[in-house]
Amino acid sequence: MERSLVLIKPDAVRKNLIGEVIKRFEEDGLRVISLKMLWFSRKEVQMFYKEHEDKPFYDALSNYMSSGPIVALVLGGENVIKRTRELIGATDPSAADKGTIRADFGESITVNSVHGSANRESADTEISFMFSQIEIMDFNSGIYRR
Repeated sequence: MERSLVLIKPDAVRKNLIGEVIKRFEEDGLRVISLKMLWFSRKEVQMFYKEHEDKPFYDALSNYMSSGPIVALVLGGENVIKRTRELIGATDPSAADKGTIRADFGESITVNSVHGSANRESADTEISFMFSQIEIMDFNSGIYRR
């Protein structure tokens, strides 16, 4: 089973959209295999988004992502990265396809409700940043395993 990290960002948490966002992934047949709520410090955000540190939006993104709690989840399923990104939509909510999470709930390129892993390498790195192995369920074996 492929895995992907999704972050429900501070704007979506403030708007009480946690359940709605998760529901959209589950209705598409994806499985939540780990989940937790946390509040990033600015330093933690900067470590998580280190690949973007030379980009002009880095400071705004760091400020925004440390402005309130987020929900981090690991989703599992066949082609989960591709499917998750399709459900999330384009980074800019005004350019996202109608019915995607960002089109429905995002406010701007930065305040866009969700983050999703871009590829398998990013997913592995992001998941290990957010979760320990003991926090991720193994549904492939038919049992819950730490």
